[in-house]
Amino acid sequence: MQFTKCAVAVLLAAPVFGSGGNPDAGVTVHEWGTFTTIADGAGGAEPWSPLNSTSDLPCFVERLNGVAYKLMPVAPNTPATQMVTVRMETPVLYFYSPRKTTLSVSVDFPKGLITEWYPAATKVSPGRQVNLPPVRDGRIEWNGVEIAPGENAALPRANGASHYFAARNTDSDLVRIGKQQEKLIFYRGVADFAVPLSARFTGERSLEIRNSGDDPLALVVVFENRGGKIGYRVLRGLRGPTAIETPALDGTLDGLQRDLADALVAQGLYRKEADAMIATWRDSWFEEGMRIFYLVPRALVDRELPVRIQPAPAKMARVFVGREEILSPYMRVRLTNALSQGNTQTLDGFGRFLAPFMQQVRANSAPPVADYLAAKAKQAENEFYQPTCVR
Repeated sequence: MQFTKCAVAVLLAAPVFGSGGNPDAGVTVHEWGTFTTIADGAGGAEPWSPLNSTSDLPCFVERLNGVAYKLMPVAPNTPATQMVTVRMETPVLYFYSPRKTTLSVSVDFPKGLITEWYPAATKVSPGRQVNLPPVRDGRIEWNGVEIAPGENAALPRANGASHYFAARNTDSDLVRIGKQQEKLIFYRGVADFAVPLSARFTGERSLEIRNSGDDPLALVVVFENRGGKIGYRVLRGLRGPTAIETPALDGTLDGLQRDLADALVAQGLYRKEADAMIATWRDSWFEEGMRIFYLVPRALVDRELPVRIQPAPAKMARVFVGREEILSPYMRVRLTNALSQGNTQTLDGFGRFLAPFMQQVRANSAPPVADYLAAKAKQAENEFYQPTCVR
């Protein structure tokens, strides 16, 4: 794949959570992120390869062990031992301080790996290896994180579209680490852990949605985009299983985005942060297909992704959205027909979810599909050979 050249001025920062320290420091930290999973059709989580798609990150973002991108499989019928169940997407940490201060930040990912981050970290574990390391015991650290309220600075830039830049549109303070400067600290990862929500179709238009966790899910949104027609259904305080019908396709994105933003603010984000999160993922969250969004309980976030900031902030909000992709009967028919007809344009629309959905359909493929998958595999392989940014 061809990667865009980018011009870099200065760099970024990462995620944080407080424990211990002096609350009089007056620093407020807010974090948002996403845990993405795929329903396997029987109420479980489908193993998949989230690193096999085209990168949506600018060239200055650092990546763990680039060779691993080549090892993550693209084609179906690949051993599940090479796959994961959770893609942790774009957690960002915002800092607000009444005065200039210096912090240290560390993130543990006991059942996962940190795969991308910005700015340069003091330490990433496990380190770079020839082969993809086991998906466990991930950790990243940033020392000497300077929070500089009231300061402005040139921030790194890149040509081309990216999910990355929308996250800057907040009132957060400048973060400086060495010579790198940003409005936030950024990281991503992959993992294997149990998320609380599962879903399965029990009929053409009937779904069973289950919360298997101990804490209620404050908000659950069942969303469908079918050929540009939008529908969504909202559940609140979900405990245990519930049966619902799929939403009527008579909704609007404006209404859904407003409901999601209000829910994110209610969980502790500032309005600009909530808007930035939705703007970051608007094209992905609301693309064609069916998916379920839910607010991840804070206790689960702290357990699966513990973060430590020293000195500890006076206030800390961590707001994560779970995203469960589900193959609807309508999309199943589209996929089956595209495979049998060799319709690669339709297959392209499934993006990174194509291979796991193919596992569920198990349909015969027309000959052009083999060439299509081979090209996708080559694209993923080339992900490792990203050129250095032009300074």
